[in-house]
Amino acid sequence: MMTLERPHRRFNPLSGRHVLVSPQRGSRPWLGAREPSTNSRLPAHDPACALCPRAIRADGSVNPDYAGPWVFDNDFPAIEPSGAGVSPAVSDGDLFTEHPAHGLARVICFSPDHAATLPLLSPKGMRAVVDTWCAQSAALGERYRWVQVFENKGAMMGCSNPHPHGQIWASEHLPDEAATEDARQRAWFDRHGRAMLEVVAEEEAAREERVVAINRDWLAVVPFWAAWPFETLLLPRFKVRRLPDLTADQRDTLGQLVSNLTTRYDNLFRTSFPYSMGWHGAPYDGEAHDHWTLHAHFYPPLLRSASVRKFMVGYEMMAEAQRDLTPESAAGQLRDTRAIHYLHEQSR
Repeated sequence: MMTLERPHRRFNPLSGRHVLVSPQRGSRPWLGAREPSTNSRLPAHDPACALCPRAIRADGSVNPDYAGPWVFDNDFPAIEPSGAGVSPAVSDGDLFTEHPAHGLARVICFSPDHAATLPLLSPKGMRAVVDTWCAQSAALGERYRWVQVFENKGAMMGCSNPHPHGQIWASEHLPDEAATEDARQRAWFDRHGRAMLEVVAEEEAAREERVVAINRDWLAVVPFWAAWPFETLLLPRFKVRRLPDLTADQRDTLGQLVSNLTTRYDNLFRTSFPYSMGWHGAPYDGEAHDHWTLHAHFYPPLLRSASVRKFMVGYEMMAEAQRDLTPESAAGQLRDTRAIHYLHEQSR
């Protein structure tokens, strides 16, 4: 039986890294930084927003009068297609090397509603977002080895525009996080003959203590090795490697679970809960990748309230991740919140 009340380290088999858990620090006084309140409700349309329908973007183009999710190539891409003037590989000995990075960056506006974050979308609107994730992954996967679907929600996470949106960056190379997960899952599969995250999903569903939300096809847990206070891992309860492989029913239940999870996030501190989230699935390189399981990571920074956040500094930067709140306690707090959004309750 594990001792959860005193300092201990937990191992993350997906990354190969540890996290130091220090439950006894949970009651320490906080006189540090506090973030400004983000409880003000945004309008459904903002004429000054470059992502709203009919708006003029930085390059002078005019957005269409879109009605559902809308995807366009990023006006300021971090990665460019081959042939776009990318320099060739350069090596100055073994210490200083650089390689060209080819790819494509796109933006997904979730809906025309400037205020409709994922938990505030209708079931139909949420399903449309899931379908867009899948369709874009399939299309870009025909051209690129890695397709990264992600969302930065909130100014606290560096989001440059409040209009609810996500991004997709596709690349010919396998990024470091993906390469690490690929190697760790492959090694586990070679030892055990099963995909690592299939086992994690089964174990977490059976143990229940870290489950936040669950339905017949999906579950969201605060993983045993979570580094961020209310970090969650979204897992399928069936075999699947990539987003485009999901059936219509599985997309419906995925939308339901994402809505459930993000609603609980918002309800925890009655605020539009900031986070970075992203999907990881098998690379698009023609291999079977039986060791892979599709999954999503949610990394929210809030710690004690809507104004107090976790900082990954000091020991975390120089040694290893550290947390005070146990994953079991964090899961219990999220699980105990209502699955009806507090803004919907206020409007009744």
